[in-house]
Amino acid sequence: MHVTWRLFATLGEAAGDNEVSVDVSGDPTVATAIEALFEAYPAVAEEARDDEQGVYEHVRTLHDGEDVEEPLQSEREVTRGDELALFPPVSGG
Repeated sequence: MHVTWRLFATLGEAAGDNEVSVDVSGDPTVATAIEALFEAYPAVAEEARDDEQGVYEHVRTLHDGEDVEEPLQSEREVTRGDELALFPPVSGG
């Protein structure tokens, strides 16, 4: 199944686009969708993954507008048309 990710700020820059699609086999979960994203876009993984291969705490993962804690372990099911987003902290003044 094709899963679309919305990527913000430096993560979108790393991917070369603010919206990318990846293929996820089987019954997609947030964990398998983010792994597929990191595999297809290594520069995004470099920006978002911590030294222990988790996702940095300051990088937020959203599934249909809800924050997903520990996305690489999430068994939350992803279905066609769901909105997935990944974004780093935003600063400004």
